[in-house]
Amino acid sequence: MAPAAPAPTPLPITAADLAGRLVEGDVEGSGIQLIDVREDEELAIARLPLPVLHLPLSRSAEWMERLDTLLDASRPVAVFCHAGVRSWHFGCWLMQQKGFPQVWNLQGGIDAWSVEVDRSVPRY
Repeated sequence: MAPAAPAPTPLPITAADLAGRLVEGDVEGSGIQLIDVREDEELAIARLPLPVLHLPLSRSAEWMERLDTLLDASRPVAVFCHAGVRSWHFGCWLMQQKGFPQVWNLQGGIDAWSVEVDRSVPRY
């Protein structure tokens, strides 16, 4: 019997690479969907100056049933959190449970964005 194929996982993307892709493409429309899985308290400290869908993981019961209307599986998704761990788990779930084919995880999270792309985004 052949071994099972490994479960899909999000591709890592650096803050600089993501910023470049966002400049090249349209963030809305057919472009990249940005998903922030941090908590409200974290969002109050630092947020990207871009259209971002906020899906706090601790409140997944509030948005889980609407996820199919909130996200378009045919468009690429970039997920982020503070450092990249929670978003990686969410990205794995999107791919493995919901069948999203193209998911990137922002390496280093919003903290990396603050350092590499936009120093006006506060670090915490």
